[in-house]
Amino acid sequence: MTELRLRVLFCQGNYYFCFIVKFIVVSGGVISGLGKGVTSASLAFLLKSRGFIVTLVKIDMYLNVDAGTIRPQEHGEVFVTHDGIETDEDLGHYERFIHENLFRENYITTGQIYWEVIKRERAFEYEGEDVEAIPHVTDEIIRRIRLAGEKHKADIVIVELGGTVGEYQNGIFYEATRILRLTHPKDLIHVHVTYLPYMAHLGELKSKPAQTSVKILNGMGIQPDIMIARSEVTIDKKRLERLALFCNINPSHIFMNPNVDTIYKVPLIFHAQNHHLATTCIKLLGIKSSKHKQMSGWRDLTTRATKKWPKTLKIALVGKYFAVGDYALLDSYVSVIEALKHASWKVGVNLEFSWIDSEKIEKDGVRVLHGHHGIVVPQGWGSRGTEGKIESIRYAREKKIPYLGLCFGMQMASIEFARNVLKLKKANSTEADKTTPDPVIHVMPHQQEYLEKRQYGGTIRLGAWPCEVKEGTLLASLYEKHGDYKNAPWYQPNPRVKAPANMKNLIFERHRHRYEFNSEYRERYESQGFVISGTSPDGALVEAIEIPNHPFFVGTQFHPEYISRPLTPHPIFVGFIEAAKK
Repeated sequence: MTELRLRVLFCQGNYYFCFIVKFIVVSGGVISGLGKGVTSASLAFLLKSRGFIVTLVKIDMYLNVDAGTIRPQEHGEVFVTHDGIETDEDLGHYERFIHENLFRENYITTGQIYWEVIKRERAFEYEGEDVEAIPHVTDEIIRRIRLAGEKHKADIVIVELGGTVGEYQNGIFYEATRILRLTHPKDLIHVHVTYLPYMAHLGELKSKPAQTSVKILNGMGIQPDIMIARSEVTIDKKRLERLALFCNINPSHIFMNPNVDTIYKVPLIFHAQNHHLATTCIKLLGIKSSKHKQMSGWRDLTTRATKKWPKTLKIALVGKYFAVGDYALLDSYVSVIEALKHASWKVGVNLEFSWIDSEKIEKDGVRVLHGHHGIVVPQGWGSRGTEGKIESIRYAREKKIPYLGLCFGMQMASIEFARNVLKLKKANSTEADKTTPDPVIHVMPHQQEYLEKRQYGGTIRLGAWPCEVKEGTLLASLYEKHGDYKNAPWYQPNPRVKAPANMKNLIFERHRHRYEFNSEYRERYESQGFVISGTSPDGALVEAIEIPNHPFFVGTQFHPEYISRPLTPHPIFVGFIEAAKK
C-alpha cells in the first residue's frame, strides 16, 4: 500500500484491522463506444504516476462466462491475459496504459457472477436462505471487485461498467456499486462518461443526452461526482455551465474529452484541465499523495505518435472480421493495429493501413496487394476466407514482401509452403478440411476430445506459455536487439504454468488456439529451408517459423500483439516495420 491506512472493525467480540481500498466506478451514458475503456485506462495511468498502486476491473453484462465464444464482429477483439482468460478488448487498453499484466480477477461477467451464486446455492452455502438478486448477487459482485484489489494489493480499484446507463441487463451492477458506496461513503466515487453530440446544421453542441443519462443515474440512487464529456469538438463555457447546473455537478469536476489523433494523448488532456483529473479524484477520495512522477516519456511518445515522418508505409491487414453489415469493424484486430503503431513510432515512419477481406482476394485475386510495403495475416477461425489468406501469403513470399503471420497467419503460411514448395497440393488444416490427405496443421489429441463433447469455452491453449527460441535465427536476433526492456512482459512467466528452470533463450508469449503445426511433417519442411525458430521447451510444439533469404517472413503460433505496449513495442513488430521501411 502507498499509505498505511487502517480501519478497525469490530465483529463478534473481536477486533480486526484491514486496509482501506478506494474505488472509482466509471459508467457510460446514451451510447456505447464512448471510450470508457480509454478513459479508465488514462485515469489509472495518472493515478499511478502519482504513486498509487492502481488496478482496473472490466464488467461485461453478458451471460457469457468469458469473451471466448463471442464473435469478433459482435464484440470486437478477444483479449487474452497472461494467466489465460479471454476478456473484453478494454483489458488490452488497460495493460497498454499502465504497463502491467492483468489477470482473470480483472474481468467480470454476469455469467461468472450467476454461475458462482448458483454453485454456492447447490452446495448449501447459503444455509437454506432464499437466494435473491439482493443481497446475494450484489454481494458476489462486490466480493469479486474486492478480489481484484487484493490480487494486486491496490490502493485504488477502477471499475468500468460495460454498456450504458439504463440498460435492463446491467442494472444489478449499478445496484452493487450503490450498495458499496452506501456502506463505504468515503471510499467510492462515481465517474460518468457521457456524450455531447455536435449538430452540424445548428453549429452547436447539445447537452440534453448528458442530462438524461445523469437523470437515469439519479433514479438508481447514484449521483456522479465527476463527468467526462465526450465530443467531436471542445465544449464551450455555456454548455459547461448548463451541464453543471442540470446534472448537479461542480463545474470544476467536469472534464472535456474531445476526439484526438491518438488515444495516448487522453491522459495529458485530463491532466491539463481544471485542477487535474487525478488530483480531483484524490481529493474526493480523501487521500493524499506527495509524489508526482514526470510524464516526459509519455509526452515524447505522443509527439512521435503524431509526427509526420518523411516516409509512409502501406501495410495490408488480410483478415475476415472486418465486415458488419455495411460497416467495417476495425476493433476485431485492435491489438494488432496498436502493436504496429507502437513499432512505427519507434522506427520513425507513418503507417497507412489497408483493411482487406480475404474473401475479396479469393474473388478478385491478389492485385489489391500491389504497392504495399508489408502484409499481415492476423488471427482467425474456421474455413471461411482461408484460401484468400494463403494466396496473400504466397504473394508475400514470392514477391519478397515483408510478411508477419499471427497464430492463424502462421498456420496459413505453413500450408502455403507445403502446397507450393513441398508440392503437397492438397495440404491443409483439419480445421478447414477434415479430409485433407496432408494435415500439416491439425488439432491436438486432447483438444479433439473437447470438440467431440462440444466443450468450446475456455478449453483452448490460452495464456502465456514458455517458448525456447532457436539461436542464430531472425527471431532470436529480434528479441536480442529490441527486447531488452526492464520487466518486459515477454520475459514474465504465467503464474498458472510451471516454467522449466535454467533454460536459455526462453520467452513467455500469450496463446489462443486449438490447432497446431503437425510435427510429423517437420523434417520435410526443414529439408527445404523452412526454419522452426521457436518451440515449446520439450520440442513437441512448433511456436514460430521463418523463411530465410527473404526481407522478413515470420509466423508465430502465439500472439505477440497482446503484450506490445507504447513505451515497450514488441520486438517482432519492430523488426517487421524495419523490414518494411527498407
